[in-house]
Amino acid sequence: MTDLVARITAEPIRPGELDSVVLSPANGAIVGFQGIVRDHDGGRGVSLLEYQAHPDAERFLLDCCRTVSDRTGLPVAAIHRVGSLVVGDLALLAVVAAPHRAEAFAACADLVELIKTDVPIWKRQHFADGVSEWVGL
Repeated sequence: MTDLVARITAEPIRPGELDSVVLSPANGAIVGFQGIVRDHDGGRGVSLLEYQAHPDAERFLLDCCRTVSDRTGLPVAAIHRVGSLVVGDLALLAVVAAPHRAEAFAACADLVELIKTDVPIWKRQHFADGVSEWVGL
């Protein structure tokens, strides 16, 4: 298994950029999750999201990857973006590889849920009507 990759970045995330981290001849499936900024939330138009991270957020992200990898024995990797993101931007990329698809899907879902609950990253939504609000505080 390769080293775990967990990164917080202000740079754009490219789909597929983590595939080579988890890929190995033993794995027949790579499952990835792409969290993309959408244009609405709760019936309101969204124009922009701002993500801010605690200075230790990358350590928390690494802990999430390690937890899922230790529990499943599978290679996992994740990148979360911070800063101002517009509709269509990729905010979170999480990938897991496994010999078979079912275990890869389950581990990837577990990884994303763990990231959402455990990594101290905060989101501020800017709505089309000019109002903004913090989410999940």
